[in-house]
Amino acid sequence: MKIPRVILVGAGPGDPGLVTVRGLECLRRADIILYDHLAAPALLAFARPEAQTIYVGKKRAEHALTQQQINDLLIEHARAGRRVVRLKGGDPFLFGRGGEEVEALADAGIPFEVVPGVSSAMGAAAYAGIPLTHREHTSAVTFVTGHEPGKIDWTRVGASETIVVFMGLVTCGEISQRLIAAGRSPDTPAAAIRWATRRDQRTLQGTLADLPGKITQAGLKPPTLIVIGEVVRLSAKLNWFEQLPLFGQTVVVTRAREQAPGLSARLAELGAQVVEIPTIQIEPASDYRPLDAALARLESFDWLIFTSSNGVRFFLERLDASARDLRALRARICAIGPATAAALAALHLKVDLIPEEYVAESVLQAFEKIPIEGARILLPRAAAARDLIPAELEKRGARVQVVEAYRTVPARDVPWPADLHPDWVLFTSSSTVENFVALLGPERLQGASIGSIGPITSATARRLDLEVTVEASPHTIQGLIDALCACTEPRP
Repeated sequence: MKIPRVILVGAGPGDPGLVTVRGLECLRRADIILYDHLAAPALLAFARPEAQTIYVGKKRAEHALTQQQINDLLIEHARAGRRVVRLKGGDPFLFGRGGEEVEALADAGIPFEVVPGVSSAMGAAAYAGIPLTHREHTSAVTFVTGHEPGKIDWTRVGASETIVVFMGLVTCGEISQRLIAAGRSPDTPAAAIRWATRRDQRTLQGTLADLPGKITQAGLKPPTLIVIGEVVRLSAKLNWFEQLPLFGQTVVVTRAREQAPGLSARLAELGAQVVEIPTIQIEPASDYRPLDAALARLESFDWLIFTSSNGVRFFLERLDASARDLRALRARICAIGPATAAALAALHLKVDLIPEEYVAESVLQAFEKIPIEGARILLPRAAAARDLIPAELEKRGARVQVVEAYRTVPARDVPWPADLHPDWVLFTSSSTVENFVALLGPERLQGASIGSIGPITSATARRLDLEVTVEASPHTIQGLIDALCACTEPRP
């Protein structure tokens, strides 16, 4: 039995979430990945760190490699014993030249596999609210390439109720004329969909006669798919994607890299185009001896206060590295907010106290009705943090031990894409604000609205002469997302 050495994987139409489970499995095992211009770059993050990635994309007038060179590379790496993935936008066998590539592999005696992908036609239709078939409108669909309109029998194509034109943006005017000449009504609804399924998707609607002019006027560029037929009328009713509350909004997330994905995923689900630009890094404590000493007598503490999920994570990591475990914990637990409480719940630890608001001042209010005179309290936290909690609790007779569990430091090598002009920049801590300004400069915020997670972060922003547009209430990630949605109108 011959094991495939080359696997053609359909990357889908743009949204990386539309790749298949089998496609991801192949990416994770690949030694070499040859990827296209239309394959979502985010998919490369699933490759092994040691895997080699090679860009072989082709645009209309710009080819990184010729098709023959791509074929040769596939054969060369396969013969060298490497596991090769050819990552192609959409589906490999639908106007993707996948047939030519596997023919070359077959001729060379290279075993291969083809993993289908969601075609851009299917993706564009679903995300623009245009069902390609509908019992009341159409039962026939024709896919056609617009590269060379003169070679197509438009009389036969025009008879199809729904027509999907790939790579037809430049020749849209000629295609329109040929279809009308072949008997198709000039008033037939038509739509052009650019970057289908991505957060910067753009849809232009018109008729067969006027869509080419609208495309020129709008300056629409490839990659764009054109759909022609009565089903286009349904888009006004069924276009769910472009009606998402944050559709068309570019949002910069400044959280640490390991913390950003959760926020980014939720923003993307609401239609935002998310750009992660971490301005801080979370690192281990500079000296773990104080925390280690506290862990050695963990059973002596009456209260354990966590002010962040990072504190929970590093506390547990250090406990795991010690000779002890959670059985030594006798203290009651206070968590500053739901994210911190969730991190504790994942450890099967129940939280005894959560303040009404998720700031230090509210922690003190929560302790007002609790007798703490003489109580021993452990507070594992970031190296640099306000001393409000320990100072005020000690005034009430508690014995508070503050230990460094982790450090928040400025990020290194913070990139800012030249073409990035965000609608929103979100700050989730004072350190994200301070480091953003120090690393990138306040001028990067010109034209952007600012979202802040809470009053302390907002105060830091204002101290740096930044205007805060929205502040989360409650002071949580979900509160920040809700505040953003409440004052954002989707772009037309």
